[in-house]
Amino acid sequence: MPRPTVHRTPFGSTHGTRTDLWTLDSGTGVRAEILTYGASLHSLTVPDTDGAEASVVRSLATLDDYTAKHPYFGAVVGRYANRIAHGRFVLDGAEHHIPANDRGHALHGGPDGFHTKVWTAEEDRGDDSVSVRLTLHSPDGDMGFPGALDATVTYTLDTSGTLAVDYASVTDRPTVVNLTNHAYFDLAGHGDVLSHRLEVDADTYLPVDDDGIPLGPPAEVAGTPFDLTTPRLLSERLATENGQLRAAGGFDHCWVLRDPGSGLRRAARLTAPEAARVMEVWTTEPGIQVYTANQLDGSFTDGTGRRHERHGAICLETQHLPDSPNRPDLPSPVLRPGETARSRTELRFPHLAGRDLTA
Repeated sequence: MPRPTVHRTPFGSTHGTRTDLWTLDSGTGVRAEILTYGASLHSLTVPDTDGAEASVVRSLATLDDYTAKHPYFGAVVGRYANRIAHGRFVLDGAEHHIPANDRGHALHGGPDGFHTKVWTAEEDRGDDSVSVRLTLHSPDGDMGFPGALDATVTYTLDTSGTLAVDYASVTDRPTVVNLTNHAYFDLAGHGDVLSHRLEVDADTYLPVDDDGIPLGPPAEVAGTPFDLTTPRLLSERLATENGQLRAAGGFDHCWVLRDPGSGLRRAARLTAPEAARVMEVWTTEPGIQVYTANQLDGSFTDGTGRRHERHGAICLETQHLPDSPNRPDLPSPVLRPGETARSRTELRFPHLAGRDLTA
C-alpha cells in the first residue's frame, strides 16, 4: 500500500509574516490542505464511489481573501467558538469583556480571534498516517480573555482516508476555551447541499433568540424540523414553516449530542445524492453546531471562480455549547492551570470502505 506523505509550499505573507500551505496525502486518494493562516482547512479531496475526485470543503482563492473579512472559511475559531451573550462572562467573581462582533454579542472569539492568526507548524510522520501540528500562543487579555493560552491543533490523515483534528490547550490563569473548525462542506462539489441528507445523533437542541443566543434549556427535537435522528433531506427540513428556521434563514443551531463525556462517538452523518460520498463526524465534544450557510450571498469565490452561494454548503462544528460561560447548567468550558483541555474530531468517509485503495 502506498505510504502517506506530507509537504509544505509557501502561500504568501501577511504583514511580513510568511504563511504556508501544508498538504497531507494519504496515498490512497484522500488529500488535505491546511493553511498556517487561521490553521484553516483549505481543501479536502475525497474520491466518490466511482473514483472521481473533488474537494468536499469550500475555500477561498488567495491569502488576501483569507486575511480580508470573511465568514470563517475552514478556520479554527477561538478562543471561544460560537457566541458569548453581550461579550460578557464572570469567572471566579471577575467579569470579563470580549469585543462584540455579531449583533452585540461576541462570536468565535471576537473580531481578532484565532482565525486571524498565523500559527506555527511542524510535521509528523507515522507508518500509516501523516500530521501537521499547529501551535499558537494567545497572551493574557487577548480579545479580553483572561490567562495566557497555548493552543495546539493537530490534523492527522491516515491511509483509510480519515482526517482527525485534535485540540489541546493549557493556560496560566483560569479561562474559558472552546475550539472548533469552521469548514463549509459540500460532498457533491457543485455548490448546493439542499439535496444532501443529514443525520444528527442528538435528541435535543438549543432554541435561540433572533441574535443566536440560547433561549433556555435544551428542547426535544421530536415533532420539529430539528429532528434529524434519522437521515433527512435538507431541502425538506429547511422548507418547513418554523419560527426558529425563519429567524435564522435555515439551520444555525447547536444540537446536544447523546452520551456526553463518553469519549469519541458519532455526531453526524452527511450523505450526498445517490450516496456518491458519505461523511461521518465523530467527536468527544458535547455539541455540534449545524449551519447551512444562510448568510452566503455569492460575494466570495474559490480558486476556480465558483461563487459560494446561500445554502451552498453546510458547517458541522463540534464544540461546547453556545454561551456556556454564562450557563452553569451546560458542560463547563472552564480551563484552569495544570489542566489540559483536549478534544478530538474525526471526519470519516465510509463510502471508501472496501474500495481498492492501491488503485
